[in-house]
Amino acid sequence: MTRRSLAGRTAAACVLIAAIAAACAGLATRWLPVLSATLLAVLIALPLALYAARTVTRPWSRVLQAVHDGIVSLRDRDLSVSVGYHHEDELGRLVGAYNSLGALLRRERLDLYQRELLLDTVIQTSPLALVLTQSSGRIVYSNLAARQLLRSGRKLEGCDLAELLAEGPAALREALKSSSDALFTMQVSGEQQVYSLSQRHFLLNAQPHHLVLLKQLTRELAAQEVAIWKKVIRVIAHELNNSLAPISSLAHSGRGLAAPPDPTQLERIFTTISERATHLASFIEGYARFAKLPQPRRMSCEWSVLFARLEGTTALRITGPLPSRPATLDASQMEQVLINLLKNAAESGSPAEEIAVSVREQAAGFTIEVGDRGAGFAEDALRDALLPFFSTKQSGTGLGLTLCREIVEAHGGRLSLANRPGGGALVTVWLPVG
Repeated sequence: MTRRSLAGRTAAACVLIAAIAAACAGLATRWLPVLSATLLAVLIALPLALYAARTVTRPWSRVLQAVHDGIVSLRDRDLSVSVGYHHEDELGRLVGAYNSLGALLRRERLDLYQRELLLDTVIQTSPLALVLTQSSGRIVYSNLAARQLLRSGRKLEGCDLAELLAEGPAALREALKSSSDALFTMQVSGEQQVYSLSQRHFLLNAQPHHLVLLKQLTRELAAQEVAIWKKVIRVIAHELNNSLAPISSLAHSGRGLAAPPDPTQLERIFTTISERATHLASFIEGYARFAKLPQPRRMSCEWSVLFARLEGTTALRITGPLPSRPATLDASQMEQVLINLLKNAAESGSPAEEIAVSVREQAAGFTIEVGDRGAGFAEDALRDALLPFFSTKQSGTGLGLTLCREIVEAHGGRLSLANRPGGGALVTVWLPVG
């Protein structure tokens, strides 16, 4: 139902009361003096005004009180209160805005609840063990995988993480002592299992919290190990076939040429057999060297001495001065790394004068850069070049860069690959000071 505005309704009530008072005063002047008639009209109009004021404003007061109670409910997170008022006036618009806000908040709460339910379902069914603790070490949240791992499926919330770990595997306690991520092995249900540990510290509701994530990697590592072994077998079988097939064919041919002998043909046959045998021996030696890589025997070594050992083995051009501070490394292993990197640069199609090595000293270590102006790395090569058995060369074993990375990481350093601006490849090796 349509009503006038609040101001119009108030003005109409005032006009009505004034008209009644004027009528009463006009009638009273017939029998009473003007002053007495006026006082009588005021006495009659005053109760009428009070009654009219209460009658007119009572619905407004009820609506305002209902909106007030609704706002209090919103503050208390009760979104179920709605106000019933359907007049098209100022209060109607106020009530409509309040009801729209309540409906919007209810929809958002329902959406939030659905998202929280979905997130909790994902977390609870995840094989990743998750534990969230307060700064005191009390567990405030955990998922099913964490409960199975740490307490045989029983509730973890409210327990002290340190007390639980005191009864658990020692490997897990040692891994949690460090604030960094770690990979460790511990015994679970009588079997050795490999786990990855991730730890994060953050603020939640202005309070410090500690998040612990444990992921079992045993199956993944086993599957990856099987895949690598299959690839090793395929590579070895391929290389053996490539060498044994021509050797067998040449031996059969040589038997036919033995009587009467043909020196020229026999020389060609024996030369080819020798080359294939040498290639096969080199191939097997490369695999053996990768599999039997010893731990580095670090000793103090001057950079000038290290590069002097490379003279005569490969083309070498050093840019910039060498650091005066000696490095602590295994000179033989690092020499092998530099030979492999320089050999790759020479085989990339780069001009020899564009192959350069630089060494820079930094606060925490040394940076070695080997750059060329060859073809550079393709996208897939840049991604997979450090993986074992990956090679872009027709006769490559795919172990050169992998061996370099193993040596560098055994020294506590890291090796990275990149394409140089303007063309070519850049291999960067970082080694710690000591």
